[in-house]
Amino acid sequence: MPIAFDRSFRAPHGDAMQLSPSVRRVLANNPGPFTFMGTGVYILGADEVAVIDPGPLLPQHLEALKRALADVHVTHILITHTHADHSPAARAVKEWTGAPVYAFGPHPAHGDDSVRVEEGGDRDFVPDVRVRDGDVITGGGWTIDCLHTPGHTSNHMCYALRQERALFTGDHVMGWSTTVVSPPDGDMADYIASLKKLMARHDRILYPTHGGPVENPAPFLAAYLDHRLEREAQIVDCLQRGVKTVPDMVAALYADVDQRLHPAAARSVEAHLIKLMREGRVQRGGVAYRLIA
Repeated sequence: MPIAFDRSFRAPHGDAMQLSPSVRRVLANNPGPFTFMGTGVYILGADEVAVIDPGPLLPQHLEALKRALADVHVTHILITHTHADHSPAARAVKEWTGAPVYAFGPHPAHGDDSVRVEEGGDRDFVPDVRVRDGDVITGGGWTIDCLHTPGHTSNHMCYALRQERALFTGDHVMGWSTTVVSPPDGDMADYIASLKKLMARHDRILYPTHGGPVENPAPFLAAYLDHRLEREAQIVDCLQRGVKTVPDMVAALYADVDQRLHPAAARSVEAHLIKLMREGRVQRGGVAYRLIA
């Protein structure tokens, strides 16, 4: 099933755009191969608001956030996960507003950050309030349900706005592309389980941090899951054909993908292989993998 990506998404950087009665978005000017047109910062509510993923530490972006928040009272700052295109500006927004920062937890410490392939980790991040799956956050006329969705990162959290049956998906589900799952913190088994968790919710609309809204979530999420299962089947097929290393699998499976994304593709292939090894279906020897008969 093809994924109905919308790569036509365009929005002015820095302007607060009203998306629904309770949701505005400010798009940061940090486009790139992993951020698409930039980081979408969501502002929920009218007079008393929550800010989801304030974004990167860019002076122009911080000024845009100041303008967007000038006439409202910020009561909550919510972080989906601690990549550097999502959480660093939370410190500035907290300084301006005094609002506490909510997140599942700090950046996972894995020592060597060189294995990360995206925008890097915000290793200085520490939330004021650590939320858990099932927690409820209430504010001025809005209610948020917290959904822990590990996979892209171990500390990834989605936030559901009850009043509009809207789900803010961070990088777990994106509007323009599939999501990178990068070991050691990214976990493919967790990612697939989290996808199934969202599929069971029946939200009306998804608001990813990168790309436009997903207005028909059910088939989109089903296609997202099918894509992961199909990729796993392709990796198994590679092994059956004697393609045994991650670089050779990437060359075979991502031949039509921008080569700038091949390092990220390699991490996702590795994540699939780790899942298959845990399931007892694949064995590794050095840099080569093989199926277990």
